[in-house]
Amino acid sequence: MIITVSGPHGTGKSTYAARLAEALRIRHVSAGAVFRRIAKEKKVSLEELGEKALEDPSFDRLVDERTTAEADKGNVVVDGQLAGWILKESSDLRIYLTAPEDVRLERIARRDKVSLQEARAQTEQRESVQRERYLRHYGFQVEDRSNYHLILDTSLGSIEDTAKVLVSAAVMVRRAKRAPRKSTKP
Repeated sequence: MIITVSGPHGTGKSTYAARLAEALRIRHVSAGAVFRRIAKEKKVSLEELGEKALEDPSFDRLVDERTTAEADKGNVVVDGQLAGWILKESSDLRIYLTAPEDVRLERIARRDKVSLQEARAQTEQRESVQRERYLRHYGFQVEDRSNYHLILDTSLGSIEDTAKVLVSAAVMVRRAKRAPRKSTKP
């Protein structure tokens, strides 16, 4: 079973991917954590690495290679902005999370322990660079949700209730995947 969890910053990708992995007893891999590790290795901020990645697609390709290698092992939830696109052919369930901008920014400010204004400035800069990067290097708009099976606004319920919806969807897909296919031939 391969599940992807994508969406903009502050929608809960890592939170819900971890909950899914725990509930399904499978692994969790975060493309964002891989990108953050690369930034740390290079001793640059996420914003600086994003700017470098705009000119040099090898940074994104490295993240893609690492997450694809993990997905190839199976039984994994991969969270990341591009996970649903990178693993489009191999994933069983592609989830896209959303939330209103004000909710996302409040979450980011709380998580990163910065002011709301700083969270807004950092997020707008990162997302602007990412939109351009993904279009330039991958040929698609990150806002395109056409290849996702499930789109869910994480501001509609509690973390627990939202996680239940996602786990229910994953369990349904797992059951369908395990069930023998019925022939439609007469």
